[in-house]
Amino acid sequence: MYQNLLSGLIAAVAYGVIGTMMMGLGYLLVDLATPGKLRDLIWVRRNPNAALLLVSGLIGVGIVLTTAIAASSDDLVAGLLGTVVYGLVGLVLMSLSFLLIDALTPGRLGEELSAETMHPGTWVSAAAHLVIAALMAAAIW
Repeated sequence: MYQNLLSGLIAAVAYGVIGTMMMGLGYLLVDLATPGKLRDLIWVRRNPNAALLLVSGLIGVGIVLTTAIAASSDDLVAGLLGTVVYGLVGLVLMSLSFLLIDALTPGRLGEELSAETMHPGTWVSAAAHLVIAALMAAAIW
């Protein structure tokens, strides 16, 4: 009984560390997409565009990682590796969707994200993040 508890605890901590690292990487990617510091945009200037894009990215990463963990085998090392790989692929695809939307629409989406008022393009990019995460989750499962 205690052995199962210990192995479950180790797995939870390991997956939690990976999840935290992936969310941190997602934060950095959104920070790169927005002019200025994301920290200031969200917590100081209370920018809704930057917050929505970050939230959609974090939820998207969470969907991908949760599915990867649920679909992993009892082999902890293989499960951790798969979770990292799927998480990285998810982040890359979400970043590519941002770049694609930016290329296909007028203006610069990154600049719109730092605008004081809500921009509809932010909703489009946020929806793309969640759709990519859902597609990846279905493919993993």
